[in-house]
Parts: sequence; C-alpha cells; structure tokens
Amino acid sequence: MPRATKPHPLTKTEARRIWLRAQRLDTPDPFGEGPAATAAAVEHLGYVQIDTINVIERCHHHILFSRIPNYRRADLRQAQSVDKSVFEYWTHALSYVPSKDFRFFVPGMKLHKREGHKWFASVSPADTRKVMRLLKRDGALTIRDIEDDVLTEKEHLWASRKPSKRALQLAFYTGAVTISERTGMLKTYELMTRHFGWDKPPKPASNLETTTYLLDRALRAQGLVSLDSTCHLDAPSKAAVRRLIEARVRRKEMVAVALEGAGKQEHWARAETLEQPAGEGDGGLVHILSPFDPLIIQRKRTELFFDYGHRFEAYVPKEKRLLGYFALPVLVGEDIVAAIDLKTDRKEKKLLMQKWNWVGKGAAKAPRKELKRHIEEELHRFERFQLAE
Repeated sequence: MPRATKPHPLTKTEARRIWLRAQRLDTPDPFGEGPAATAAAVEHLGYVQIDTINVIERCHHHILFSRIPNYRRADLRQAQSVDKSVFEYWTHALSYVPSKDFRFFVPGMKLHKREGHKWFASVSPADTRKVMRLLKRDGALTIRDIEDDVLTEKEHLWASRKPSKRALQLAFYTGAVTISERTGMLKTYELMTRHFGWDKPPKPASNLETTTYLLDRALRAQGLVSLDSTCHLDAPSKAAVRRLIEARVRRKEMVAVALEGAGKQEHWARAETLEQPAGEGDGGLVHILSPFDPLIIQRKRTELFFDYGHRFEAYVPKEKRLLGYFALPVLVGEDIVAAIDLKTDRKEKKLLMQKWNWVGKGAAKAPRKELKRHIEEELHRFERFQLAE
C-alpha cells in the first residue's frame, strides 16, 4: 500500500494571497469594464449575492464595483435583461448566476416542482394558474401589475400578503418563470422559455456533474477550499464533494493542505495553485467590501484567513452593536484593517460616516495616519459610486 502523502504546509499569509488572487482583489482592473466585465466577474466568482438592505448600495452592485473600478449599475441590467448572460436563482442565497451554468440548477427546479417549496406550501393551484395565465396572455409583469389580489395574513416576517406574489415566487423556484429585470428590488417576471428564447429548458446536470460544478466553482473563486467553503449552507452535498476530492487527490490533481491555525479542518487546492504561489500583489489597493462579499460572507473562513471575525449587526439591538448597523470591512493590500459603518444620504447627496473601527492585526502593521489617508482616498471614490445615477 502506498504511503499517505503528508499535507502541504501553508501559512496564513500564503493562504490569504491565494484567496485574494482567486477573488481577483489583488489587481486593480481584473475584468475590464462594461457589461462584458460584469458577465465575466459573475462567471469567475460563480455567483453574486443579492440582498435588500440599501443603507448603502445593494450588495450585488457593491460586490461588482469592488472588482470593476468603472462598474455601472446599467452594466448588470444589460447582462441580465439584454445579453441574458446572467440569471437569478438560489445558491446559498438569492444570487446572480452565469446563464451558462443554468443546467446545474435544473435538478433543484424539478425537485421544487415535484415536491413543492417549504416557503410557499400554502400557494394554491388557482393562484398559480392565474399568474401563469397573465404571463402567457400579457407578457412580462411585476407584482404591481396585479391589482385584484385579496390580501392575506403573512405566514412569516418576510412573506407577502399578496397571493399572486407567492405564486410568482413558487413559479420562480420551479423554473417556470425567471426574473427578467430589476428596478431596485422590484422584480419583473417572465416565462423562462420566452425570456431565453428556448423551446424547453436545458437538460438537467447529473449528480456527478453538479458535484463537479460545485467543487470547480469553489476552486476557481477560492483557490484553497474546505468542505464548508465548497458547500456553504449546503451540508447534503458534502459527502459527494468529499468523494470527488479524494478521487482527485489520488490522481494528484489536488493536494491536501495543512493550513496554519486550521486545526483538524481539512483544506485542499489544485496542485498548480501551490506550485505557483501568489505573490504579494498590489499592496496599495484598498477595497471597501460589502458584508455579503464572497471574501466576508463565510465568517469563520474569513476569521481563519485574516484573523478578523466580522460582525453583521443590522439585526443586533443598537445598544449591543460594536461595529455599527452596516459596517463594511476595509481591505488594504492583504489585510482587513478597519470596519466602517456608512450610510448614504441620497437626499443630501453625501456619504455619512457613522463609525470607524480599526480591526485585525493588519491595522498595526502600518502607521494609522498613512492607512487612513489611503482609505479616505477610496472613500471619495466609493461615495461617487454611491451617488451616481
């Protein structure tokens, strides 16, 4: 029996550089500009999370701005509604996903069609028939176009009182309709086949193809992966992903990694990722990140790699907040050095500084006066993005 290969040792500094390179946060302009850059960024990252909070710009635009310096909101609309290179569906949360990956989501759509959806169990067949009839007859619509609903009680805090909205949401999860356009958070629904010009949806991916997709997506966007990071909020996929990783390790396509500080948590990378370790990148780059950014959303991973545990305090009572209602982590070079609570005053057309906290070990590496100057320069650019039409 061949002797087991010892895991490749990796310091946190090396791991951070690999992850930042994979996230394309170590170079100034990794995707170019315009709608093509937006589509390329979504394709590389695998998904871009959508969220409703808008004390500053909503996170899907913010995440793209962090990687596309000249990003415009219209670029995402072009990608979604005109080029149709991205679509909306559920990953670990509602997200923009590359349209070329659609087939990996078809099995989930079919499951919801067959077994229903736990959030919309009360949707009546009559309400579903109603919204589908309206779509087929009148074309794409928003919930505001349906005026004859009899409002019902909410089933949970985020539920709608409109039966038609719940029916449209169920039709979205089953793949009957898609979101063809967004205006703020107002969604326009369209028949899936009509939006994409299909006679029928693409063939669903097999279980093995979907597992391969999950692992390859994580390797591309994370560089260094664990089961938790690959299957974020998707525990049922872990067993299959582990089997695939073990097969790749046997074929020497992936390497086990002993990450500093990770304890018993296993990590892996492609062999070529470790053979060509990331350099220091542009140490002067400053990114004011969304709390939903892929670098931040997996809190335990962020803390392991950056020695900084981000707290999302929007739902924390005011008197218990440490960082602020909507604190944004600030990445300078390869360190998270601050968390800044900002709010956009759209009426007065200015960005308000609510609170500034120095955080993490990186804040002690350089004189704070110099760090603050670099961050304030980026804040001016960030403000221009916030207030742009």
